[in-house]
Amino acid sequence: MAVPSHDIHTAVNNLCHLHTCTPAHLPLATCDLTPSCNCVIICPVRIRQEHREVSRIRSKSKYQPDKRPKYRINRQIRADRVRLIDADGKHIGIVPLTEALRVAREHELDLVEVSPSADPPVVRVMDYGKFQYQQAKKERESRRAQKQIEVKEMRLRPKTSEHHRDIKVKQARGWLESGMKVKVRVRFRGREVTYPEIAEKQLLEIAAALSDIAVVEQKPKRDRHSMLMVLAPAKK
Repeated sequence: MAVPSHDIHTAVNNLCHLHTCTPAHLPLATCDLTPSCNCVIICPVRIRQEHREVSRIRSKSKYQPDKRPKYRINRQIRADRVRLIDADGKHIGIVPLTEALRVAREHELDLVEVSPSADPPVVRVMDYGKFQYQQAKKERESRRAQKQIEVKEMRLRPKTSEHHRDIKVKQARGWLESGMKVKVRVRFRGREVTYPEIAEKQLLEIAAALSDIAVVEQKPKRDRHSMLMVLAPAKK
């Protein structure tokens, strides 16, 4: 509740009376002055502390990683009957879970549920530690294959000098050798837009200068007030 500041002592006394304590136990309440008016908000310390504790727990649990195992193994498997594949990859068939566990123990290996959504679930006799290592290796290779190729852009003008263009080409060569793609853009200004053949000639000369390490992925093409060409690293 909010009360005028001149009634603060009365409000605190009333709050303390509600908590069956005397005014000497004022630490049970806190007073906050609101910025919009000359009022004081009375809030029991106990409630505020509980609210802070809940907020702290929520903020911690929000970012906790999922530590649940990706695969159920051995006694973690819940199905009564499973489709068993032995250590050599041979399909045994549908057997009771106890029988599958017995086969795994005989080979001194683990029973891993590789397809829990199947009916019945598919389990396989294998070395679970080695299986985890192979799965992690596949995930790393997949992320490496999905890595996006960075694209750099080189900007020129129709009146760019040959010396300045050679510097730009040298820079583009370094990007291409690093596995990046290069956008070469010639920007028009004013009446330059009426002479697109000058820009096209420039782009084709740049493509020829880099032909030993690059291929033209996109041929010179008008793009509003500029002309654009895309070069990609040549496959070795």
